[in-house]
Amino acid sequence: MKVVALKEGDFSVSKNKEFFGLDDYPGGLRMAVQPFLVVTGTDVILLDAGLGFLENGKPQIHRLLERENIDAAHVTKVLISHFHKDHVDGLGYFDDGSFIPNFPNAHIFYQKRELDFAFTDVGNPSYDLEKLRHIAALDNLIELDGDEGHIGDSISFAVSGGHSRFHQEFWIRENGKTIFYGADNLPQKSYIDFNIAYKSDDDGKKAAALRHDWKARAEAGHWTVLLYHDMAFPIVEF
Repeated sequence: MKVVALKEGDFSVSKNKEFFGLDDYPGGLRMAVQPFLVVTGTDVILLDAGLGFLENGKPQIHRLLERENIDAAHVTKVLISHFHKDHVDGLGYFDDGSFIPNFPNAHIFYQKRELDFAFTDVGNPSYDLEKLRHIAALDNLIELDGDEGHIGDSISFAVSGGHSRFHQEFWIRENGKTIFYGADNLPQKSYIDFNIAYKSDDDGKKAAALRHDWKARAEAGHWTVLLYHDMAFPIVEF
């Protein structure tokens, strides 16, 4: 499998979940934003979709894919961990009031309960509800509604909660290799090294317990772990 971090940049994030350059907002929470490209023998997979920024009128995520010789039209699956804007706003953009999907040929797998909850969490700046309404209307969404399951032969998912109410994680397996994506339940390497319960999570204690279990399983199974917000170590091999 080919695995690439599609890094959109390093950011400083305010309490209102506004994303600034590192030098533009001193004192904010510092993090990278980087969806992951995974190319298997049968699929071109995107793990989450990023912030949705445009570069000269073109989606940044398209330019990042092109650097890997991938056309966005060839992405077959997009796997969504949760609906915070830094993970899903890259699913599309507005042009003269119309919403343009970035991956019209892909199946976009999402957890229905997580999307339903997002629309009830009014006032939470982590969600871009205007864009979510357009995302929810896409005709290539594939609804997941179980606590765990499989997507084809090589992908499995589990709903754990933790960071968000119905946050889900993904495993991609091929030829004896396992890639694990914990999204914001395991966003940075420091979350592995220092297993702390964070008040910013919906259930910080649960997220911490999950990380403890995943670390043991990763070491035993020699997983490749993808870290969406780590500025220095986006991919860690166990």
